[in-house]
Amino acid sequence: MLCIQNNKTNPYFNLAAEEYILRNFKENCFMLWRNKPSIIVGKHQNTLAEINFEYVKENNIDVVRRLSGGGAVFHDLGNLNFTFIQNVEGDDNLVDFKKYTKPIIEVLHQLGINARFEGRNDIMIDGKKISGNAEHIFKKRVLHHGTLLFSSVISDLSQALKVNPLKYHDKGVKSVRSRVANISDYLSEKMTVMEFRDKILSYILDSDDKAKTYKYNKNDIEQINRLVKDKYSTWEWNFGYSPKYNFEKSVVTKSGRFEIQMNIEKGFIKDIKILGNFLTEYDTSNIQKLLVGIEHEENSIRKTLQKTPFTEYFHNTTINELILAMF
Repeated sequence: MLCIQNNKTNPYFNLAAEEYILRNFKENCFMLWRNKPSIIVGKHQNTLAEINFEYVKENNIDVVRRLSGGGAVFHDLGNLNFTFIQNVEGDDNLVDFKKYTKPIIEVLHQLGINARFEGRNDIMIDGKKISGNAEHIFKKRVLHHGTLLFSSVISDLSQALKVNPLKYHDKGVKSVRSRVANISDYLSEKMTVMEFRDKILSYILDSDDKAKTYKYNKNDIEQINRLVKDKYSTWEWNFGYSPKYNFEKSVVTKSGRFEIQMNIEKGFIKDIKILGNFLTEYDTSNIQKLLVGIEHEENSIRKTLQKTPFTEYFHNTTINELILAMF
């Protein structure tokens, strides 16, 4: 097994690295990695329905879609992620959450923490979730990855994933919010997240006499960065890949109340209605027509609205206020 050493905290790079290794390496691999503050959404989720858009924008939090299914999770430098990528034989062995969480639980037991695998894919301590797990299959290779909340800022986690359930109506996979806790709160002796990382790495290396460390070479980094550019940093993957959904929201401005109703398909506005008691002397259908076919993405909408005589259509309302009603 290759134990890949990776100190990068760029979420686009780290998610791309998983896919690169899954598809291009033949060996079994193990990785421990961290991301700067970011939200990682499941492959089949409606991204905007999973995030607190205003909070994410204000705090410059990256939003990235991963290969595996499941719910959205918040990452920061107090969260440690682990990834197993392994070859398997037989269809019955493709999905096995307990197999890949077992070594993590054993390390926690060594630290005196009574962690347990519960439900379908979680590691729990005293009924609180400290790890969520997901898997993706490529041919006969399994990518299993999980979070490990070690010293995360729980308030940031809660705020980043707090979204108004009335805004979105879709068939995407919804996240199930659980009570969460940090591993560090249960340690009898203080330990940093990096010391915790080294503890897990040592356990993996000691448990497999064929295990050895590996660092990305120049070609690896070039290939991963290409995947970042072509896929993981793109709006098309992170937002446009979302299933179709309906969106509704109301805001109040100096001009009056605005109510936005939209149908979104593949990330693009298919239909939009701008309703309310706002002041205007013109038929807003012209604005609505211009927005049809535009990405449900802030900059694209702003550029479109900036081409119009906006203040003539909407008195005492700014473009930013209308955009706020659209997310």
